[in-house]
Amino acid sequence: MKNTLKILAAGTTLAFASVSAHAADNFVGLTWGETSNNVQRSGSLKQNLPNQNFDRVIDDSSTWGIRAGQKTDAGRYYATYENQSGTSGPFKLRQQNLLGSYDAFVPIAERTNLFVGGTLGLIKLEQESTGFSRDSDIGYAAGVQAGLLHQVANTNASVEGGYRYLRSNASTDLNPRGGSNLGSLDLKSSEQFYIGVNYNF
Repeated sequence: MKNTLKILAAGTTLAFASVSAHAADNFVGLTWGETSNNVQRSGSLKQNLPNQNFDRVIDDSSTWGIRAGQKTDAGRYYATYENQSGTSGPFKLRQQNLLGSYDAFVPIAERTNLFVGGTLGLIKLEQESTGFSRDSDIGYAAGVQAGLLHQVANTNASVEGGYRYLRSNASTDLNPRGGSNLGSLDLKSSEQFYIGVNYNF
């Protein structure tokens, strides 16, 4: 965890130095998308719940996010907080992301940029299933994103659409109330398609 935080801090510092070399505008934004997860079961959980597919718990789940950062003609860096949850039968998982990202811009039209970038941060995975004791864990997040960003003419607003892929090591246990531990759920990756709106100031 300490190494992850050091990498995140170093990446944020480099992104800040890169953007600060150009005249930067501050921005805030809102995003909405759909998230799907790749969740793997421990060996004991496969034995105890052989037919349960936990990928379905957070599958195309609505995800709202808020972000703030700075941008120039060359790129942008920003921090994002997101929250999503999903259920499948009695099982419920909640995922919260705290991410730092940098995107480089590739102009493709007068007010439209293709963006590609990387993300580092933390993921909190919470298990809130009916009949089970609540459990949570915080793991790292590392990934990439790409999309299109369009500046709306004669305004301070921009709109965007994109895709992001994250790897993670967050894990949570399944403990029935009054029973023994059935095993653990391991969040290996998540992906999201999203749209967003930003305001520059």
